[in-house]
Amino acid sequence: MAKVKGLILIAVERCKGCGLCTVVCPSSILKIDHKRVNVKGYQPVAVTDMSQCIGCGNCAQMCPDSAITVKRFVSHRRVVNA
Repeated sequence: MAKVKGLILIAVERCKGCGLCTVVCPSSILKIDHKRVNVKGYQPVAVTDMSQCIGCGNCAQMCPDSAITVKRFVSHRRVVNA
């Protein structure tokens, strides 16, 4: 059975910290990073646990600044009859 995983790439300098991506993420792994400020003076979004990303791409579709790219990976599990 195949399992889909994702890799979220954030262009931090383009992110305005609007938070739209945090709302649409079904895994709730995107949060505004209140400890960072980018060159534009915004607090960008950060990924809290990349291993939980399902690669749906909702965050990238919702981002008004095209600051998010999602790469999808499919891993195939081998079933062994015992």
